[in-house]
Amino acid sequence: MDSSLRAATSSLSTPLCGRRTSATLPPMTAEALLAPGLYLVATPIGNLEDMTLRAARVLKQADLIACEDTRHTQKLLNHFGITTRAISYHEHNEASRAAELIERLAHGARIAILSDAGTPGISDPGFRLVSLAIQRGITVVSIPGSTAFVTALVASGLPLELFSFRGFLPPKSGARRRELEKIRISSSTEIFYEAPHRIRETLEDVVEALGPQRPVVVARELTKIHEEFLRGTAEQVLGSLKTRDDIKGEIVLLIGAAMEGENQSPPLSIRNRVEQIMREEKLGEKNALKKAAKERGISKSEAYREMQRKQR
Repeated sequence: MDSSLRAATSSLSTPLCGRRTSATLPPMTAEALLAPGLYLVATPIGNLEDMTLRAARVLKQADLIACEDTRHTQKLLNHFGITTRAISYHEHNEASRAAELIERLAHGARIAILSDAGTPGISDPGFRLVSLAIQRGITVVSIPGSTAFVTALVASGLPLELFSFRGFLPPKSGARRRELEKIRISSSTEIFYEAPHRIRETLEDVVEALGPQRPVVVARELTKIHEEFLRGTAEQVLGSLKTRDDIKGEIVLLIGAAMEGENQSPPLSIRNRVEQIMREEKLGEKNALKKAAKERGISKSEAYREMQRKQR
């Protein structure tokens, strides 16, 4: 490594996330000035040392920064000595703000878009603005960097050859189970984001919908001081989380592929499943129907209607 590269690297060296120090950007040359356009800038998901030299330069040279939370982003900008003005761009004002930003871009502005952490557009606002910019013939540039689901995937220990990122699971159990049922016979690693206060309920649904032996990984607080990976079967990881009083931090949930021959046959009909529960668990029809409905993530009345339709 030559002396100039060492100097540039050391100038952005920062301690772990949460400690407040200043950082000095390397000097910029005239050749590095930004062209007009929309810049999608990935920012650290926790550890500020993951900020790239290019991302810092783009933010410093942009005419405007559009971000989810201006207060959150201002801390990042202050850390790197960036004085570019930031305005809000989030799910509640995305429609109106996108039109405003497109007009600025059409007149030659250089605008950077940020999410609170990671790559904009990944389970965060960004798609609408990118789509409009492309329609108007405006240059769109992606500045790569941290993405939580990729960071979790490569360290998960699950197969990487084939995977699918599905964003956040539905917050309600019924809808969540229906979503999980879609991957019952999946041959790829499936990746979701989940809130810490719902992760135990979600794993309970994974056990019910996909089976207790399905391999899962819970990745928590990625790149931060308390980073953690919990690996094992759905039943094992759920058991581990049930012993904790509180679960904090951003979470990535990874679900391994179905094993060969596992869950390949279609699920039993509601009527057959009710009869199976009555026979195996010695329950009356009413309680067996209630349990079968819960397994499928549907209401008891919906399960009853389905059972009646199958009888006709």
